[in-house]
Amino acid sequence: MSGTGHDYHHDHTEPPDELVLRVKALESLLIDKGLVDPAALDALIDTYETQVGPRNGAQVVARAWHDPAFKQWLFEDATAAIVSMGYTGRQGEHMKVVENTPTVHNLVVCTLCSCYPWPVLGLPPVWYKSAPYRARAVADPRGVLQEFGTDVAENVEIRVWDSTSEMRYLVLPERPEGTEGWSEEALAALVTRNAMIGLERAKSPQEIGRGR
Repeated sequence: MSGTGHDYHHDHTEPPDELVLRVKALESLLIDKGLVDPAALDALIDTYETQVGPRNGAQVVARAWHDPAFKQWLFEDATAAIVSMGYTGRQGEHMKVVENTPTVHNLVVCTLCSCYPWPVLGLPPVWYKSAPYRARAVADPRGVLQEFGTDVAENVEIRVWDSTSEMRYLVLPERPEGTEGWSEEALAALVTRNAMIGLERAKSPQEIGRGR
């Protein structure tokens, strides 16, 4: 498995159990007193998990597709290149970008906890933190990809990268065909959170209604 061979000292992205209990207790108290609408709270969490955060990463990917010099900078010093776009903060200090190509497909997992690049992907989804995903992404990555609807040909190498507190990974998906001349904004609309984890490919122009 790629991304291994070093001593693991994870800076766990999941807070200590006691803190989790305190947060849950506070959440319950606020809901019981009618100060917080549970539906609004769920919507807020969903926004940061699936929309706001991943949109940052999508902008990074779109710029790499659009600007060869920026793409090279990403490979040389991903942390600095991402910071140059204003995306920085805890859980994003040590970044590495790995590129999907016609012969290599990359998949990201955190085998010991849930290390995840928050500044560019938002909050980690529940399944990313689950033991079954962490185990199967290593033991059967091709099978996991198929479950997410991504079929990878047998002649394509699958590389699994283990995120830690020392290094977090962002997958640069292959640029879809038919996007020549597109603006960064248009390109970003093709990039999903799961594509930047490596579970899916970027959307095609047809999937967002821009196909011929």
